[in-house]
Amino acid sequence: MAVVTHTFVPQPIYIRKASRIAAGGFEWESPEEAFDQGVENPFKNPGLMSGEEGMKIDPARLLGPRLQGSNLYFIGMMGSGKTAVGDIVARRMCTYNFLDTDEIIEKATGMTIPEIFEAEGEEEFRKVEGQVLDSVHAYVRCVISTGGGIVTRMENWSKLQTGLVVWLDVAPDLIIKRLEQSGTANRPLLQTDDPLKTLEDLLEKRQDRYKQADVRIKVSEDMDETAVADKVIRELHDFIDNNPPQWKIAKAKAQAEGLDWVQ
Repeated sequence: MAVVTHTFVPQPIYIRKASRIAAGGFEWESPEEAFDQGVENPFKNPGLMSGEEGMKIDPARLLGPRLQGSNLYFIGMMGSGKTAVGDIVARRMCTYNFLDTDEIIEKATGMTIPEIFEAEGEEEFRKVEGQVLDSVHAYVRCVISTGGGIVTRMENWSKLQTGLVVWLDVAPDLIIKRLEQSGTANRPLLQTDDPLKTLEDLLEKRQDRYKQADVRIKVSEDMDETAVADKVIRELHDFIDNNPPQWKIAKAKAQAEGLDWVQ
């Protein structure tokens, strides 16, 4: 059977360019124009979540500026809620677009995921998946839900690391409970005699890569999509605190030394 290669080119996402200042014959990007100027972790400063007339500001709205345009990539096993949670997070952030790589693949190829697996096989699907990731990772301010097996290819993992990676860690038995309600017909890899064992085997193969995510969200049975999204937002704020951009480190060092750096 002939192998058909599909290529997807997304519509451009327009972004604001930071101001550039001439200095000593070259241009540099002013840290004063960086997106997170004056925006701190709202969970450590509750006053940031109070708006005009006492209206509460969603901490997700304050997450966007702190990310400085970096993409968010959701990874994890099939059925872990990446699409639902990623969409909630993007909507609450307001300034970020939501993309689902599986949905993009289906639109680009005109085939469903099961149809691609049946006609072309998993290897060809992974190639198309890599092409889609190669296209979307070049853009900024996106929340991107990825397929469960996207981490299995090293070239994909290197692209994911250009943004912040969030792993939704859901136990296989809980995933099976969820899929009992929605069905497994659209899950090609679960068309086996023992879907739970298949999930456990897949997780064992992928877990080392999943563990390299920037943020790990352990999802329990009592957590709905909103609760998971809340936890993602809080954990991302904390991650940014613990991994500040280099200019912030330099500014703090200068101020500690009594230097009048960028005010």
